Amino acid sequence: MKVEEATKVKELLEELGEKALIARVDSFIALNEELETKKGEDYIRLSILSFLEGLLMTLKMKYPGNEKVLELYEEVRKKRAELDELFRKPAMQNLQEPM
Repeated sequence: MKVEEATKVKELLEELGEKALIARVDSFIALNEELETKKGEDYIRLSILSFLEGLLMTLKMKYPGNEKVLELYEEVRKKRAELDELFRKPAMQNLQEPM
């Protein structure tokens, strides 16, 4: 599965000299790709984006003020939030009292 944001995060990690984290990203993606047929592509993409968001949040703390980290964090956070909406359960209409 190709996740554009993962490529951007790996490029950023390379720039920051965080080579060990690149291997972690690759491992996480490979692990999740095995589940794609069972869970579906959107679910796996959401999982990967959530992982990347957490990683970038940690990088924000480690590299405060780094514009590339901040911009990529916001991009990943936004895409993850949009995709997350697909998996939210709708309000349970049958539990509301009739008017």
